[in-house]
Amino acid sequence: MKEKLKLYSYWRSSCGHRVRIALSLKVIEYEYIPVNLLKGEQFDPDFMKINPMGTVPALVDGEVVITDSFAIIMYLDEKYPEPPLLPRDLHKRALNYQVASIISSGIQPHQNLAVIIKHDKLHFCFFVRYIEEKTNGEEKIAWVNNAIRKGYTALEKLLVNYAGIYATGDEIYLADLFLVAQVHGAMIKFKIDVEPYPTLAKCYESYKELSVFEDAVPAKQPDAPAPMI
Repeated sequence: MKEKLKLYSYWRSSCGHRVRIALSLKVIEYEYIPVNLLKGEQFDPDFMKINPMGTVPALVDGEVVITDSFAIIMYLDEKYPEPPLLPRDLHKRALNYQVASIISSGIQPHQNLAVIIKHDKLHFCFFVRYIEEKTNGEEKIAWVNNAIRKGYTALEKLLVNYAGIYATGDEIYLADLFLVAQVHGAMIKFKIDVEPYPTLAKCYESYKELSVFEDAVPAKQPDAPAPMI
């Protein structure tokens, strides 16, 4: 029997969230292996062999190891081409790349767990240490909120004339995977509502109607804490 793909992830990771959606859309069976970032499991020697960067997600497909969410999704899209995650139209394809880039490089790094909390291990960069030393808790949250809202403003302007049911039309593509994970994560972690951005808000409402998105939400993952009663 063919060995299942293995996804190393953490339930709250927005990067892991977008990969789970891709796997769900393409109906790919996989084994979920939790990596608890709060406990520093990403720095365990066994995991560092898989991803020397000490980040999630990481995908293992036999002897193939991929350690970046964008690279993982592109790998899955080429290996399992249906349904496609990129449109044939060149302009719409570029729009999808832009959305993914704005979120992955312009928003997500600012709300990364390593930036928000200080970890007791010595595995974070000078930039993060600098932020910790120069700001208090409220300033850090304000800094994150500003980055998210700035990114949302850019996404709203980019998509307002191209969105249909979803971000770049009436089919689910790469942009949607990045957008839904970002919006959901910002609402849960930072209480940032998407309503001031009508195009993004409309897309998010459409996502919530689909099981592939709802089943991938962080709270439904095996390593998510049990809800408070």
